[in-house]
Amino acid sequence: MAYKLSKWSLASLYPGYESAELQSAFDMIEEQVTSFEGVREKLSPDMPADQFAAVLHASEETARVANQLYSFAGLSFSADTQDQAAQSLQARVLQFLAEVENRTLFFSLWWKEVDEANAKRLMDACGDYRYYLEAMRLYKPHTLSEAEEKIVNIKNVTGSNALVNLYDSITNHYTFKMRVNGKVKEMTAAELFSYRYSTDPKVRAKSYQEQFRVFGNDGTILGQMYQTRLRDWYNENVNLRKFKNPIAPRNLSNDIPNEAVETLLSVARENASIFQRYFKMKAKYVGVKQLRRYDIYAPVAASKKTYDFDEAVKMVLDAFSGFDPKLAELAKRVFDEKRIDSEIRKGKRGGAFCWSVLPEMTPWVMVNYQGTAREVATLAHELGHAIHSMLASHHNTFTFHSSLPLAETASTFAEMVLIDKLLSEEQDESVRRDILFKQMDDAYATIMRQSYFALFEKQAHEMVQKNASVDELSAAYMENLKEQFGDSIDLSDEFKWEWVGIPHIYHTPFYVYAYAFGQLLVLALYQQFKAQGESFKPKYLKLLSAGGSEAPEKILSAAGVDIRDPKFWQGGFDVLEKLVSELEELPVEKKVVKSKAVMRNTKSVKSKAGKKKK
Repeated sequence: MAYKLSKWSLASLYPGYESAELQSAFDMIEEQVTSFEGVREKLSPDMPADQFAAVLHASEETARVANQLYSFAGLSFSADTQDQAAQSLQARVLQFLAEVENRTLFFSLWWKEVDEANAKRLMDACGDYRYYLEAMRLYKPHTLSEAEEKIVNIKNVTGSNALVNLYDSITNHYTFKMRVNGKVKEMTAAELFSYRYSTDPKVRAKSYQEQFRVFGNDGTILGQMYQTRLRDWYNENVNLRKFKNPIAPRNLSNDIPNEAVETLLSVARENASIFQRYFKMKAKYVGVKQLRRYDIYAPVAASKKTYDFDEAVKMVLDAFSGFDPKLAELAKRVFDEKRIDSEIRKGKRGGAFCWSVLPEMTPWVMVNYQGTAREVATLAHELGHAIHSMLASHHNTFTFHSSLPLAETASTFAEMVLIDKLLSEEQDESVRRDILFKQMDDAYATIMRQSYFALFEKQAHEMVQKNASVDELSAAYMENLKEQFGDSIDLSDEFKWEWVGIPHIYHTPFYVYAYAFGQLLVLALYQQFKAQGESFKPKYLKLLSAGGSEAPEKILSAAGVDIRDPKFWQGGFDVLEKLVSELEELPVEKKVVKSKAVMRNTKSVKSKAGKKKK
């Protein structure tokens, strides 16, 4: 079959905005919640285990319908952020589910107060629900009274949630203009961003400049929205819930020790010089004395090779099949069931994501595909997320989602599987060389850039509490960039507006360190794969199939990973440092011939590192 660019189908969720099935979902939840409210007086620490399990099952049934309703609204809005019907539905759903949460809140509040002996007794009898129940109790020190929790839930509908939706509507409404081949072209953000990988340095610069011109025009407004988001986050989590600092709630929701996160960010900061060396070396390949910030993703070869969508899909599926046929089989379901939105159009949310609704449902995937090798890698990345979800489909609604740090494992690993295939099969030496440099570019974007985003977030939260202005936040962001790059990059002033165009810091504060966590974890896992071969695969698939059924630290400990140990994080950076050293040794004037040597040396570095780790 031929795979074509297309829009996804949401029909398996609901036929449409006005459908009887959609209205029925609201009615069904109302009935379920009314019934669930009736168990309130029956809850007791010494209640029979089978009765407690029945309560959990009833709660899950409501969650299932709620997830489906919420997902339909969210996916519809993502497909067209300017669609007023989608906007209205999302607002209605968020309000309705907040009210539902308030009516069922009594259960989680009661559960957190159950004594340890009875809690253990009940959890021992609840099988796959166990970790869900354990994780709920972690929040006991930060839980408010029932009345206060209800107020917070209602506040969020018209407060932080509404603010984030408004940010999305504003920024996805932007159009950009740039002269391409002598003609001024109007384009979406996804189309504009593709030009930063151009072989033409002027085009790369114009792409960034146009982005920051548009975002900068609204910079003060977008910055004020961010300030409000941070104040809301601080007021709820630090002032009311008594978390130690603004990042602590994210760490708890990820169930990752604060110590481990601080260690990760500290080690990342200590290794900024690796990428500074890389950018200095890359400047020679690009043919300039010093890279500009516009040039960090510049291709090192003149190749303009692109892949049509059909070719890209088959390439990814083939790469997955080479690792394990089951992965390709699962990924293929995304296309067969029309769960992918791949075309570019106005109003569509930018970027890419995977959205898992229910354990038994094939996830939905969004990409904005334009044909470059980078977009092929993005496709593999998001399909990796989908595979992760499907491998965990035997868990319940509460436990099939992995925590954020582990959520990037399958996606990043999928990219590396694809890269290996591209390197083994690509005959064009310039393309092969570009792929190798792309690995380091992506390592920067995923590890160092995201770590410094998190460091900026930490600083921004502190600054906002001291009433810092938008200009002061922009100045702090510029200092953040200067620390990252040192003297390896010529940094232009307009990058002061880059931070207002980072949706993650608005949507989900401190989400971003999960990318660095996942990439460094995968570097370790991939070294094991290279060293162990076929014997590695069952262990890897078992890790993915765990989903969110255990604490991340426990899942990783079983795989021989200690996330509290700085040496673990440093190990990933050591692999990258060795790769940079190998690349630095290559004579630039013989780069076409030597690209094969780079591949051999890269594989050698990976193999040695893997054996040493083992």
